[in-house]
Amino acid sequence: MNLTSKPISLVVDERGELRPATSTIERRLSHMRGMYADAEAERAALAQDDALVYEVYQYDMPEFVGELVVCTTVLHPGKVGDEFFMTKGHFHEQRDRAEVYYGLSGEGRLLLAKDDEFADVPMGASTVAYVPPYWAHRTVNTGDEPLVFLAVYPGDAGHDYGTIETDGFPQLVVERDGAVAVLSER
Repeated sequence: MNLTSKPISLVVDERGELRPATSTIERRLSHMRGMYADAEAERAALAQDDALVYEVYQYDMPEFVGELVVCTTVLHPGKVGDEFFMTKGHFHEQRDRAEVYYGLSGEGRLLLAKDDEFADVPMGASTVAYVPPYWAHRTVNTGDEPLVFLAVYPGDAGHDYGTIETDGFPQLVVERDGAVAVLSER
Protein backbone atom coordinates (compact mmCIF):
# COMPACT_ATOMS: atom_id res chain seq x y z
CA MET A 1 0.00 0.00 0.00
CA ASN A 2 1.25 3.49 -0.91
CA LEU A 3 1.14 5.64 2.23
CA THR A 4 2.23 8.89 0.62
CA SER A 5 0.00 11.52 -0.90
CA LYS A 6 0.38 13.19 -4.28
CA PRO A 7 0.68 16.92 -5.06
CA ILE A 8 -2.72 18.55 -5.54
CA SER A 9 -4.29 21.88 -6.45
CA LEU A 10 -7.57 22.91 -4.83
CA VAL A 11 -9.95 25.78 -5.56
CA VAL A 12 -12.30 27.58 -3.18
CA ASP A 13 -15.32 28.80 -5.15
CA GLU A 14 -17.26 32.03 -4.56
CA ARG A 15 -19.60 30.27 -2.12
CA GLY A 16 -16.75 28.81 -0.06
CA GLU A 17 -16.87 25.24 -1.34
CA LEU A 18 -13.51 23.50 -1.70
CA ARG A 19 -13.10 21.75 -5.07
CA PRO A 20 -12.49 18.95 -5.37
CA ALA A 21 -13.76 17.86 -1.98
CA THR A 22 -13.41 14.20 -1.13
CA SER A 23 -15.84 14.42 1.79
CA THR A 24 -18.52 16.83 2.95
CA ILE A 25 -20.37 17.31 6.22
CA GLU A 26 -23.73 19.02 6.53
CA ARG A 27 -24.86 20.00 10.04
CA ARG A 28 -28.46 20.97 10.55
CA LEU A 29 -30.05 22.30 13.71
CA SER A 30 -31.20 18.77 14.58
CA HIS A 31 -27.52 17.68 14.60
CA MET A 32 -26.83 20.44 17.14
CA ARG A 33 -29.55 19.35 19.58
CA GLY A 34 -28.53 20.14 23.16
CA MET A 35 -25.70 22.49 22.20
CA TYR A 36 -27.59 25.76 22.64
CA ALA A 37 -28.02 27.24 26.11
CA ASP A 38 -31.74 28.03 25.74
CA ALA A 39 -33.42 24.61 25.41
CA GLU A 40 -36.87 26.13 24.89
CA ALA A 41 -35.62 28.37 22.06
CA GLU A 42 -33.90 25.34 20.53
CA ARG A 43 -37.16 23.33 20.61
CA ALA A 44 -39.06 26.25 19.07
CA ALA A 45 -36.48 26.69 16.30
CA LEU A 46 -36.56 22.96 15.50
CA ALA A 47 -40.37 23.02 15.38
CA GLN A 48 -40.19 25.72 12.69
CA ASP A 49 -37.36 24.41 10.51
CA ASP A 50 -34.39 22.09 10.57
CA ALA A 51 -32.13 24.91 9.40
CA LEU A 52 -28.78 24.30 7.77
CA VAL A 53 -26.22 25.58 10.30
CA TYR A 54 -22.92 24.76 8.57
CA GLU A 55 -21.18 22.76 5.86
CA VAL A 56 -17.63 21.42 5.69
CA TYR A 57 -15.87 20.64 2.40
CA GLN A 58 -12.73 18.59 2.96
CA TYR A 59 -9.91 17.13 0.95
CA ASP A 60 -9.03 14.02 2.92
CA MET A 61 -5.44 12.96 3.35
CA PRO A 62 -3.92 9.86 4.89
CA GLU A 63 -4.22 9.97 8.69
CA PHE A 64 -0.46 9.98 9.22
CA VAL A 65 2.07 12.30 10.82
CA GLY A 66 3.32 14.77 8.23
CA GLU A 67 0.11 14.96 6.17
CA LEU A 68 -2.12 18.05 6.24
CA VAL A 69 -5.89 18.06 5.79
CA VAL A 70 -7.43 21.09 4.06
CA CYS A 71 -11.09 22.02 4.40
CA THR A 72 -13.46 24.97 4.20
CA THR A 73 -16.37 25.65 6.50
CA VAL A 74 -19.44 27.65 5.51
CA LEU A 75 -21.17 28.69 8.75
CA HIS A 76 -24.56 30.21 7.97
CA PRO A 77 -26.06 33.21 9.77
CA GLY A 78 -28.82 32.60 12.27
CA LYS A 79 -29.69 32.35 15.92
CA VAL A 80 -31.35 30.04 18.40
CA GLY A 81 -32.99 32.46 20.81
CA ASP A 82 -30.29 35.09 21.25
CA GLU A 83 -27.38 32.68 20.66
CA PHE A 84 -25.67 32.80 17.27
CA PHE A 85 -25.25 29.76 14.99
CA MET A 86 -22.03 27.89 15.73
CA THR A 87 -20.07 24.77 14.89
CA LYS A 88 -20.27 21.81 17.26
CA GLY A 89 -16.78 22.44 18.54
CA HIS A 90 -14.17 19.82 19.29
CA PHE A 91 -10.81 18.86 20.66
CA HIS A 92 -8.40 16.97 18.46
CA GLU A 93 -8.21 13.27 19.35
CA GLN A 94 -4.45 13.76 19.29
CA ARG A 95 -4.57 16.65 21.75
CA ASP A 96 -1.06 17.86 20.87
CA ARG A 97 -2.10 18.86 17.32
CA ALA A 98 -2.60 22.49 16.28
CA GLU A 99 -4.76 24.00 13.53
CA VAL A 100 -4.76 27.19 11.43
CA TYR A 101 -7.86 29.02 10.16
CA TYR A 102 -7.88 31.60 7.38
CA GLY A 103 -10.99 33.75 7.10
CA LEU A 104 -12.38 34.13 3.59
CA SER A 105 -15.61 36.09 4.20
CA GLY A 106 -18.17 37.00 6.81
CA GLU A 107 -17.63 37.79 10.46
CA GLY A 108 -17.61 35.81 13.64
CA ARG A 109 -15.61 34.52 16.55
CA LEU A 110 -13.33 31.60 17.25
CA LEU A 111 -13.85 30.40 20.80
CA LEU A 112 -11.09 28.42 22.50
CA ALA A 113 -10.92 26.69 25.88
CA LYS A 114 -8.27 24.74 27.76
CA ASP A 115 -8.69 23.81 31.41
CA ASP A 116 -9.69 27.13 33.07
CA GLU A 117 -8.41 29.33 30.22
CA PHE A 118 -10.68 30.87 27.58
CA ALA A 119 -9.99 32.87 24.44
CA ASP A 120 -12.20 34.74 21.98
CA VAL A 121 -10.55 35.49 18.63
CA PRO A 122 -12.26 37.67 15.98
CA MET A 123 -12.76 35.95 12.61
CA GLY A 124 -13.37 37.57 9.24
CA ALA A 125 -11.96 38.00 5.76
CA SER A 126 -8.14 37.85 5.74
CA THR A 127 -7.93 36.82 9.42
CA VAL A 128 -5.43 34.11 10.31
CA ALA A 129 -6.30 32.37 13.58
CA TYR A 130 -4.13 29.82 15.35
CA VAL A 131 -5.59 27.00 17.44
CA PRO A 132 -2.79 25.80 19.75
CA PRO A 133 -2.45 22.17 20.79
CA TYR A 134 -4.70 21.01 23.67
CA TRP A 135 -7.38 23.69 23.10
CA ALA A 136 -11.03 22.94 22.32
CA HIS A 137 -12.32 25.20 19.56
CA ARG A 138 -15.62 26.33 18.06
CA THR A 139 -16.54 29.01 15.53
CA VAL A 140 -19.57 31.31 15.73
CA ASN A 141 -21.16 33.40 12.97
CA THR A 142 -22.03 36.85 14.37
CA GLY A 143 -22.91 38.47 11.03
CA ASP A 144 -25.66 38.52 8.44
CA GLU A 145 -23.70 36.63 5.77
CA PRO A 146 -22.04 33.19 5.85
CA LEU A 147 -18.78 33.03 7.80
CA VAL A 148 -16.41 31.16 5.48
CA PHE A 149 -12.94 30.01 6.46
CA LEU A 150 -10.24 27.61 5.35
CA ALA A 151 -8.70 25.25 7.91
CA VAL A 152 -5.47 23.26 7.79
CA TYR A 153 -4.62 20.63 10.39
CA PRO A 154 -2.45 17.50 10.72
CA GLY A 155 -3.82 14.41 9.03
CA ASP A 156 -3.56 12.36 12.23
CA ALA A 157 -5.26 14.96 14.50
CA GLY A 158 -8.73 13.40 14.51
CA HIS A 159 -11.82 15.00 16.07
CA ASP A 160 -13.25 14.51 19.55
CA TYR A 161 -16.77 15.97 19.44
CA GLY A 162 -17.98 13.78 22.31
CA THR A 163 -16.28 15.75 25.07
CA ILE A 164 -18.04 18.97 24.03
CA GLU A 165 -21.36 17.14 23.55
CA THR A 166 -21.08 15.72 27.08
CA ASP A 167 -19.41 18.56 29.00
CA GLY A 168 -20.56 21.56 26.95
CA PHE A 169 -18.42 24.52 25.93
CA PRO A 170 -17.58 27.14 28.57
CA GLN A 171 -18.39 30.13 26.34
CA LEU A 172 -21.36 31.19 24.29
CA VAL A 173 -21.92 34.11 21.97
CA VAL A 174 -25.22 35.97 22.14
CA GLU A 175 -26.82 39.20 21.02
CA ARG A 176 -27.44 41.61 23.89
CA ASP A 177 -28.99 45.03 23.23
CA GLY A 178 -28.01 44.82 19.55
CA ALA A 179 -24.36 43.96 20.25
CA VAL A 180 -22.35 40.74 20.25
CA ALA A 181 -21.52 39.47 23.75
CA VAL A 182 -19.27 36.57 24.68
CA LEU A 183 -20.34 34.97 27.96
CA SER A 184 -17.76 32.82 29.72
CA GLU A 185 -20.24 30.72 31.73
CA ARG A 186 -23.71 29.44 30.94
